[in-house]
Amino acid sequence: MKTLQIKTAQNVNIKFTLASVFKRLGAFVVDNILKFGYLYFGMKIFNIGLFDSGVDGDTWTLKALDVLFFAPITFYSLYSEILMDGQTIGKKLLSIKVLNIDGFKPSITDYVIRWFLRVVDFNLFALLFIYIQLLGFDKYEVLLVLLFLFGKFIGFLLILITDKGQRFGDLIANTIVVDLKDDVKFSQTILETLTEKYVPTYPNVIRLSDNDARIIKETFKTANKLNDYKTLIKLRSKILEVTEIKSVHKSDKEFIGVILKDYNYYTQHM
Repeated sequence: MKTLQIKTAQNVNIKFTLASVFKRLGAFVVDNILKFGYLYFGMKIFNIGLFDSGVDGDTWTLKALDVLFFAPITFYSLYSEILMDGQTIGKKLLSIKVLNIDGFKPSITDYVIRWFLRVVDFNLFALLFIYIQLLGFDKYEVLLVLLFLFGKFIGFLLILITDKGQRFGDLIANTIVVDLKDDVKFSQTILETLTEKYVPTYPNVIRLSDNDARIIKETFKTANKLNDYKTLIKLRSKILEVTEIKSVHKSDKEFIGVILKDYNYYTQHM
């Protein structure tokens, strides 16, 4: 498996195992089985879909219902990755997830860019082509299949040939897909000793992921040892940006220390 060592903005080296193309393919297959299951359920059970509709009404109303029917499939990866912390159901089953290139959780903008650029290297354009069919152009089945397969080929080719296993959407959004097989080690590195009477200060700390907490702890430990106040300021700013916390601590060291303890408290009591 490919590994990637990233130097974060706080000058800490973090090592990741990149998700293999086979794991990404497996996740892709699982997600598409779910999508086709949804299609089958809608088209066969409720008689909704491309070729017929059991709903009485004018033609444009029926077309609009068809478009709405396909919307959950079109936006599946986008809302799944946003709601499931960088994972779809397929990615979760295969233990892989999307991260920002600096090792932190991607922003919603990163997810949107990554999803939208599936138009280049996966199959969004094929789904758009289906929408065109729904509007009355139904003689392009062969071209539709060719476009679908060509889009898949571009995406997987980019994953194979790029150094960080990035398809076009990843390259533009500055995201990578990593393997979580070392997730236990990740969790072990973020443990903090808490007393039974510990009272947390920042509930919003749960917006961080385990990997965010790991990077914060390693960066904090290094900067604290070297009295690197510049890095501590950057780290505090990054935490505030990601969590939208309003700090009640003036000291950077005290604030970051509380953040790590609060994260441990909430993850252990959820």
